[in-house]
Amino acid sequence: MKLSIPATLLASAFAGTIARSQSLPNNFPLLDGSGFVETYNLNNAPISLTGAFFQSLGTNGRSCSSCHLPTESWSVSAAEIQLRFLLTQGTDPIFRTNDGSNCDHSIDTSTLEGRRSAYSLLTSRGLIRIALPVPANAQFTVQSVNNPYGCNETSTVSVYRRPLPATNLRFLSTLMWDGRESTAPSTVKIAYPNTGQLLADLAHQAIDAITGHAQGAVPANAQVLDIVNFETALQTAQALDFQAGSLSNAGGNGGPVALAAQAFFIGVNDSFPASFGNNPTGAPFNPAIFNLFNSWTNSPVRQRASIARGEVVFNSKPITISGVAGINDVVGLPPSFSGTCGTCHDSPNVGDHSVSAALNIGVADIDSPLNVSYLPVFTLVNNTTHAVIKTTDPGRALITGQWADIGKVKGPVLRGLASRAPYFHNGSAATLSDVIQFYDTRFGIGFTAREKADLIAFLNAL
Repeated sequence: MKLSIPATLLASAFAGTIARSQSLPNNFPLLDGSGFVETYNLNNAPISLTGAFFQSLGTNGRSCSSCHLPTESWSVSAAEIQLRFLLTQGTDPIFRTNDGSNCDHSIDTSTLEGRRSAYSLLTSRGLIRIALPVPANAQFTVQSVNNPYGCNETSTVSVYRRPLPATNLRFLSTLMWDGRESTAPSTVKIAYPNTGQLLADLAHQAIDAITGHAQGAVPANAQVLDIVNFETALQTAQALDFQAGSLSNAGGNGGPVALAAQAFFIGVNDSFPASFGNNPTGAPFNPAIFNLFNSWTNSPVRQRASIARGEVVFNSKPITISGVAGINDVVGLPPSFSGTCGTCHDSPNVGDHSVSAALNIGVADIDSPLNVSYLPVFTLVNNTTHAVIKTTDPGRALITGQWADIGKVKGPVLRGLASRAPYFHNGSAATLSDVIQFYDTRFGIGFTAREKADLIAFLNAL
């Protein structure tokens, strides 16, 4: 939900207070569009705001916290970036041409109007430009790029993506939207029992962020370790809803402290068939992904009852899953079957996929139900069959070079959604209502008006 101007200014006041502090009290409530979000430090101590995560370790003034703010569930919202542009006239460190501008050549950022134009995707959609080379062994050729901002190169292409939250990291089965932040070649995945692979990947990501986003030298090992230790101790979730009150009252199990106690391992409750062997326990998939608000089912408080109903809709509303690359094209799975939201969001009380599973649900399609006209269009040609695909983001295919991976990205952790709009990897859904409408249109679900309202209430409570 996009913040109103008064709420945005109030949130900015919170952010300013935090910026001047040395630490953030554990579970300190921070305002967002539907209530307050909190972060719990697993070390059970105040959250230090002075470590390497908050230090400018490069040459352009940026730190990790430039794009990962506690007020935005350790990501960043378009509303906050808009306000930052207004307050600094577009000179805050987030506004840098190496990846914050729509393109990095044939632009002029010497004037306010020039900066407003150059950083329009960052302020309107919260998008960072990622320049990725096409793999040398790719099964496809980038025939053309139609980018309204320039950057039409076909050997190294520019894609535009939202910064992912730097919190709740212990639940990750894939790092980055396309899984590119691996310490080994692109096909290596985080797998059970995950003996250090996630931590190694996070270290690799920290180095790439400092040398790339911050334009710095390779950081010292101690700085990298400090960043990884800091962010892996954070657990973030919505703690209070303006209408429902505390999300941990009356039997509710919301908030970050409960999330910190949530059991997780790679493959837990995996929705792929047991024969795939992804769940090391062999336990069958349980589509009841969330059980945070079961006790509110018959609550006399209207918003609590709505949140509980939304949880049921998430867990049980039938969805015909078809045409999803990464699921329907997998050997052993049918081209179409009935599932639920939990088929793709299977991690209990978290909502990402518990195994590495890049999917293409159509968010990057040029005919997406959402407006993607602000994005470039890539024309890709299969080197063998000469088939042609047009997309606004080749996704994981830019990492693996595989034709089958075009458009695939991972599903993110669903906690703290209320504070980090817009949604999807390309920022194409301005609100949670837009997210639900996308799924309703794409999969022909047939949500009722009440189901949509209840789902929004539930997702805002995560």
